Amino acid sequence: MHDETTALPATASPARNTRQRILDAANDLFYEHGIRATSADRIIEQVGITKVTFYRHFRTKNDLVVAYLERQSAAEQAWMNSTVDDGDPLATMHTIAADIGTASCSPGFRGCAFINAAAEYPDPHDPVRLAVAAHREWMIGFFAGVAGRAGVRDAGSVANQLMILRDGAMVNGYLGDPLALATSLDAGFSSILGAGNAAGD
Repeated sequence: MHDETTALPATASPARNTRQRILDAANDLFYEHGIRATSADRIIEQVGITKVTFYRHFRTKNDLVVAYLERQSAAEQAWMNSTVDDGDPLATMHTIAADIGTASCSPGFRGCAFINAAAEYPDPHDPVRLAVAAHREWMIGFFAGVAGRAGVRDAGSVANQLMILRDGAMVNGYLGDPLALATSLDAGFSSILGAGNAAGD
């Protein structure tokens, strides 16, 4: 599952640029320990650079947090797009449920990076929250596309229901029993799409 719960490789080659190395460290530390609990100094120390070098690439820590979320968003979008089966929308949701279930059973799983970030940044106008909102808007659009291909009448409403179920699964996978998550999530997705189809009859 290539989503926000999967850390990207941390090894650096000589050709890898400093910005990428900073993002690699932030990806691991922010997700594992929390954003506010991870200082810029800790990232600087892990990367092995000076403060001057760090702030040359990211003027503020918030700039780094936004870049981290944008990177997570790109990874999750690539993963979700890879699950699409145009001829069988339910198969798309089966794959998403299975992949979320697999991720939730993986060591180091901490739930959804975007939900976690939103909890740490309560101001809806903060650039971090705007980055979270942009990703979630994309996800709603993705789910609406799946719902539309499934033939439901109100794809927007069904998309919101699928999103709520996905959010609940991400939290449950971290706080609850992850072993039965994929089965329960798959059943929920199928129920919502089936109800949407019934409403469209």
